Amino acid sequence: MNETGLDGFRRYTWWVVPGSNAIVLILFTGEWVLDGDVPAPARLFSAGALVVEVAAVLVLLTLRLRAGERIRLPAGWPVAGALAGAVLAACALPLRNYGLWAVGPAVMVAVVATYLEPRARRRLILGATVLAAVPGGVVSLLADDGRLLYATLFPPGMTAFVSWAVLGPLWAWDIAGRLEEARRISAELAVKDERLRFAAELHDIQGHHLQVIALKSELAARLVETDPQRAVAEMGEVRQLAADALRDTRAVVRGYRRTSLDDEITNATRVLASAGIDARTTLEPATIPEAARHLLGLVMREAATNVLRHSTAREASIEYRVSSGTACLRVSNDGAGPGPDTEGTGLRALAERLEAGGGVLEWTRTDDRFTVSASIPGSSR
Repeated sequence: MNETGLDGFRRYTWWVVPGSNAIVLILFTGEWVLDGDVPAPARLFSAGALVVEVAAVLVLLTLRLRAGERIRLPAGWPVAGALAGAVLAACALPLRNYGLWAVGPAVMVAVVATYLEPRARRRLILGATVLAAVPGGVVSLLADDGRLLYATLFPPGMTAFVSWAVLGPLWAWDIAGRLEEARRISAELAVKDERLRFAAELHDIQGHHLQVIALKSELAARLVETDPQRAVAEMGEVRQLAADALRDTRAVVRGYRRTSLDDEITNATRVLASAGIDARTTLEPATIPEAARHLLGLVMREAATNVLRHSTAREASIEYRVSSGTACLRVSNDGAGPGPDTEGTGLRALAERLEAGGGVLEWTRTDDRFTVSASIPGSSR
């Protein structure tokens, strides 16, 4: 867990859980150890057991706080603490101190319970609470001291209360840990999503621009001897395309670049014509949300790039319309090659982005004809 954000809560929980339990043991048992009316052997054994159990409580609960709810019960300290609790009980119970003997065992039951699964934890606490009524009741009956009710009910109450006092704050601590872990995972996912978005945007820009630059450079190389003036014009367009690619890349880095559907249709028609492809357009202008225009612009750019990269097309058609509140874009071409990129940052990545925006992207092949169809809600939701 992030200690920077939870330092205050950690300190508070430490004082509430390990600190308060250690203080309870010291206050309850320490006063009894210092009582001169208590036999010296009982005081001596109780003092040693008190030191051991306080150390076990501090170590075990501190480990539990640091490691979280998945930690296993360590060896050594639980046994030492349980034996110390048993010694405290064995010293106080024969002297009919019904309010003290259960304190040490109750604290150790609560500490051990923090390491268990919920079902095992409930069984331990319930069993210890029920059994706590037996020793005091037996001693009171044998002594016939008239304190049977107190001797029977106080130890179970003490066991249940100590368990509640320990497990309650630890439950809050575990919840805080889960929330902190969820926040960390959410932050990591946000970073990954931003990286994927940046990669997709970069692919949209560089893939299209570089493909067109390569096409026009090849055309200029063929024209340099037969039509020098047109070759110069084509290279001028190559220069402009390179400048546009640089500008768009900077815009992506700064985070404010948006693809325009109108510009992409115009640019695709011009580029396809330069490649000798007869591009026919059927457009029905309509106003749609900026986010929808951006996504359809990305589809138009990817479709045009795939026509240039993966086909030997002679003709292509571009259809755009808005019908019944849905904006539809359809790009079709003949001469389909082995197939465009439908993995990674290609059409499949675009399909996921349209799906997130409430739209659908599909592509089909019929003989040598390849068709890309995109639809997305054309009204603000």
